Amino acid sequence: MLNDPIANALSNMLNQENLGRREVIIQPASKLLRTTLKILNEHGYIGTTEELSKSKGTILKLFLLGNINKCGAIKPRFTVSLSKYEKFEKRYLPAKGVGVLIVSTPKGLMTHEQAKAQKLGGRLVAYCY
Repeated sequence: MLNDPIANALSNMLNQENLGRREVIIQPASKLLRTTLKILNEHGYIGTTEELSKSKGTILKLFLLGNINKCGAIKPRFTVSLSKYEKFEKRYLPAKGVGVLIVSTPKGLMTHEQAKAQKLGGRLVAYCY
């Protein structure tokens, strides 16, 4: 039984990436996970995603590019305001301008840079660099 599907998917991606594999199968697939993977795809950390339907639900097949150094879910999901982004950037990212924090805002899931530009706070979901 999985307690956190996002943390499981991100750690599975990182493990397969470290082993040098180019594909990974992720199950179960949720809307939050799909949106997180879409953001990682837009920033060039992972390749394309295919959805496969099985009798037990949807399975995602990811193609890895070899660009992930570290990624993971942020637990607990800290509340972050506009003035506190820098604190969490220092905690989870190796340097300024390197990597992304994925934030759940009232306007949907986005990166911390997009949230700062729109002057939004939210809850931290994941990080990747």
